[in-house]
Order: sequence, then C-alpha cells, then structure tokens
Amino acid sequence: MEIPVYLFTGFLESGKTTFIQDALEGPDFNAGERTLLLLCEEGEEEYHRSKFFGTNVFIEPVEDEEELTQEHLRELQLKHRVERVIVEYNGMWSLDTIYRNMPEEWITYQEMFFADAQTFLAYNQNMRQLVYDKLKSAELVVFNRCVKGFDKMEFHKIVRAANRKSQILYEYDRDDVEMDQIADPLPFDLDAPLIEIEDNAFAEWYRDINEEQDKYDGKVLRVKGRSVLGGGMPDDKFVFGRHVMTCCVEDIQFAGLVCRWDNAAGLLEHGGWVTVTARVKVEFDETYGEVGPVLYCTEVIEAEEADPEVAQF
Repeated sequence: MEIPVYLFTGFLESGKTTFIQDALEGPDFNAGERTLLLLCEEGEEEYHRSKFFGTNVFIEPVEDEEELTQEHLRELQLKHRVERVIVEYNGMWSLDTIYRNMPEEWITYQEMFFADAQTFLAYNQNMRQLVYDKLKSAELVVFNRCVKGFDKMEFHKIVRAANRKSQILYEYDRDDVEMDQIADPLPFDLDAPLIEIEDNAFAEWYRDINEEQDKYDGKVLRVKGRSVLGGGMPDDKFVFGRHVMTCCVEDIQFAGLVCRWDNAAGLLEHGGWVTVTARVKVEFDETYGEVGPVLYCTEVIEAEEADPEVAQF
C-alpha cells in the first residue's frame, strides 16, 4: 500500500509546527486518516494534541539522525497502522538521510520549506550548504514574519539559485499572504537564430536545457566549455561542459552534455577549452542511457578559459 509523505523542512522557529498544527486541525486535510507525525526537532512551539481532529494522529519523536533507518520507520508505520506520514524535519540534518531511508511504499506527496524572514539571510550566509539542501527540492517555500515593503529580491534569488520551480510565498500575517511575482528571464535570447551563451550564463543554461530540453530541440547555439574524450566513446563523440558550483566549493562537479563532431578524438585535446557552435537534437543516446540533448557541432574552435572558470548561479 502506498503511504503518502508530507515533508516539512526549515530551521528552528521557522513556523513548521504552527503550520502542521493548523493543517491537522482542519477537516480539509485531516478527515480521519491514521497519521504518523515524525517530530525530528522541538522548538518553543509545542503541539496541542487535544486539538487534533479526532484521535488519529500518532506523534513519534526522532532525536538522532541515525534513528532514521528504513527498519525503524517501517516499524513505526506498522505500530500505528498509519495511512500517511508527516515529517517535521530537523534543519541541521541532510535531506538525503530521510530520502535514502524511506520504506519503498513511502511516496513524497509534498515537500515544503519554511523560513523566518528575519533570520533567513543570516542562516544562508553562515550555513549556505544546509539552506541549499532544503531548498533544492522544495515545491513550496514560505517566508513568514515578513514586514510590509521589504526587499524580496534577495530572498527570491537565493531560492531560484537552488530551485527554479518552487512556488514562493511571503506571509505577513496568518491571513495576509503574498505570492512571489518576480519574473525570471533567461540570461540569453532563446528565440535568436544563434543563441549566444555568455561565460557567466553557463550554469543557468545547463540547468535549463536539462530541465526543459524539448524547447531546445532544433535550436542552434554557441557556448564555451571543455572537451572530455575517452571512456570508450566513438571518435565522433565527446562530452562538453564545465565545472559548476551550485552551493559551495564542496559541491563543485562537472556538468556535461554529449556532442557529435567528425573526428573529435583526433582534433580535440582532452580537457581543453573550446567554443562550440551546434544544433541541439533531443534524442536517445547511450552515454545518457536515456533521451537527452545532444549537440551536433558545426564548428569547434580552441578558446581561452571561461571567466569565471567554475560556473556559478
């Protein structure tokens, strides 16, 4: 049986408990389903158990990240014969821990991130990796305790650097919520006959072509990166890309796409900087093991290294 999981993330005093309490007291969300509430941290706000709709919510504290094993989670599921799970997650724990150890029948239905607007920027400055970890897969980001007239742009940019698809809400009061309306234009002209990708736009372009590959099918573009050869690829194929830093130095990794170019193995230098002009075809490629964007090059020329050398959002 499929068990829906609702995952609420954020740091202490970010409003998670209040939101979950309100949801569980509402008949629209809580119509009597047997619900396991995993409490992974305890702030100043406490749950008022007597107010829950019915007697169908079973609270289980999780005091240590190491307790999040598949065996323990399934044990709690069976103990309470639950139909769904709500997780109030600890902001200092990696999200990979819960995702890696969920029982197979647990399916994430929604992931929401909560933040106190008064402290969020400080958290982001001092614990950027933990903030990014919680933003990267959140479907909804809620900034509460907002003040009218505050500058939303910095908050918006931090979220969008981690996640382009999440909805962002600004809460001034319980009944006063504003949806983020800031547009996110791409830093290049997707309708141009030749799409020119500047060095500082590589990361944004790479993410966009992977997330919405079909809109690039048939487009012609010019972009700078490094050529990677070998790995059993045929002579007319190479991988093209750059190192990308999403959050911080620790998460730098090579981000590449498959390219086709006659005699690439004989003409290119492994690891060398090149500027490619290519037409994109979205098709199956064995290097990906699935359908993906393949760059069919019409020109590949040597180039100076990109500035900055490591692409960033």
